[in-house]
Amino acid sequence: MSNRKPYIREMRRTWWKDNPFYCMYMIREATVLPLIFFTAFLTFGVGSLAMGESAWQRWLNFMANPVVIAMDIVALLGSLYHAQTFFSMMPQVMPIRIKGQKFNNKIMVLAQWAVVVMISTVILLVV
Repeated sequence: MSNRKPYIREMRRTWWKDNPFYCMYMIREATVLPLIFFTAFLTFGVGSLAMGESAWQRWLNFMANPVVIAMDIVALLGSLYHAQTFFSMMPQVMPIRIKGQKFNNKIMVLAQWAVVVMISTVILLVV
């Protein structure tokens, strides 16, 4: 047996800050945190709707709080950033060929955003 110690590379907690790719990846992954709060707020809203008018009014007052509105805006921005990174990745993950020709990546990304806008418009008109 050898008395040599194995090499153990030091791993700092901030290792990802040195590389811009990993930094953007960590930011993308952190966008889930405001979305968790947004989802919890909506879940409590559905529960308060089931409990009656006074509970619903308390929830509406809670949602009108400027801190909650700011968190909702951060959640919206995070989800838009998440969608943008997902849409820009899509042509590399799933390349589409039509008659042997590679489909234009920009058209694919713009088509996905067009679908998001159409669905959002329909939801806004229905609600």
